[in-house]
Amino acid sequence: MNYVVVTFYKFFPVLDPKHLKKMLEEKLQGLNLVGSMLIATEGLNGYLAGEKCDTDLIIKVLKKITGFSDLNLKVSKTDTLPFLRMKVKLKKEIVTIGLEGVKPSELVGDYIDAHNWNNILKSDDYVVIDTRNDYEVDIGTFKNSVNPKIKSFREFPLWWQKNKANYKEKKVAMFCTGGIRCEKSTNYILQDGCNEVVHLKGGILEYLGKVPKSMSMWEGACFVFDQRVSVLHNLTEGPHLLCFACRRPINLADVGNEYYQEGVSCKYCFDDNDSARRERFKERQKQISLAKKRGYKHIGR
Repeated sequence: MNYVVVTFYKFFPVLDPKHLKKMLEEKLQGLNLVGSMLIATEGLNGYLAGEKCDTDLIIKVLKKITGFSDLNLKVSKTDTLPFLRMKVKLKKEIVTIGLEGVKPSELVGDYIDAHNWNNILKSDDYVVIDTRNDYEVDIGTFKNSVNPKIKSFREFPLWWQKNKANYKEKKVAMFCTGGIRCEKSTNYILQDGCNEVVHLKGGILEYLGKVPKSMSMWEGACFVFDQRVSVLHNLTEGPHLLCFACRRPINLADVGNEYYQEGVSCKYCFDDNDSARRERFKERQKQISLAKKRGYKHIGR
């Protein structure tokens, strides 16, 4: 069966996050959807999957509840459900940068459509910055882009402060998976005095869905935060697996590495975990395997 995967976000003032959470949980009852929604005073962010009739219905509900027709919506298809359950969570931020003054609802960089993004990549006037985590960049990125080598988005402001002098003669262009991180990163550097800032509208996912492979300047795969692990052009599922110990994407060659043990470790995290933690991972993997034999999914996956 083909399922629809929907990702969306919107920065807008949420006066009563608990009330919005309750409303959404009520609307989700009776719908066969899996995924997550994050609610904060700064807005709403979600990843959902299910049959088209259910995803269409919840999007109509979301537009009505929030009062916005534009939810920065991206839609793709998959043969298997990429999430295990449905969760609605309250958070301090819908994407964490850790700075109080960052407010994308008030100011962001100019949007560049996917079809015009190649012009930015080819231009000597711009420095193009990948705002994603290092493990995401490792499996794919745009030609000629800068990798900040950050472990989490929280590290981006510090990286910018240390490196902005290198780009003072350049215009700045940024991109991320679906566009949400760039809403905050562009707001941050605009407040820091950078005047000419643009970002890829809809992120990498929109680019891969709209720009033909023959014209693409994307290299590799794009990491996604669901059980597909990565996607390629036309948003087809990529070749990567996930190490369930460190949550990093790995390829088939990594599975053959001496440090790989399913659910326990891979070459990236073997040295990070002590024997006691690996034993806990082994027990978890045992339970996952038993659940699979019995014909159901273990919630830990």
